[in-house]
Amino acid sequence: MAATHSARTQTAKRQWAEGLTVFAAVMLVIAGVLGVCRGIMAIAEDDVFVTTRNYVFEFDLTGWGWIHLILGAVAVIVGFGLFGAALWARVAGVAIAGLVIIANFLSLPYYPVWSVVMIAFSGFIIWALCVVRQDESSDPFERPPDDV
Repeated sequence: MAATHSARTQTAKRQWAEGLTVFAAVMLVIAGVLGVCRGIMAIAEDDVFVTTRNYVFEFDLTGWGWIHLILGAVAVIVGFGLFGAALWARVAGVAIAGLVIIANFLSLPYYPVWSVVMIAFSGFIIWALCVVRQDESSDPFERPPDDV
């Protein structure tokens, strides 16, 4: 009886870990694609963004566009790595989501509402990648044995 309860608990934990990893992967790919789009907008057309005078972190919009484009492309690659439940992808996912938060904070005056949305989006990604313990996610796509 205790073994059956333990097996169910392990199965539930594994399913929870699998769900969070897939959630983070999908969110990171979406955030990456949106970052690429934002980067292209900033590089191609500066009229889309608000111009703020005397901003401490003032940077050329084309420069911000390249930053968002590169971060977005890397986020898409890392997001696809998360579908394979690779440890490197989890670590890189947290790092990229952190950099996306910093980039959106620093470019807040240029596109304020979207920057806040992306900061929240990236916060959820970091949460999903950090809440799963390593022993739960060693291979979240492996099916548990049926002998239970």
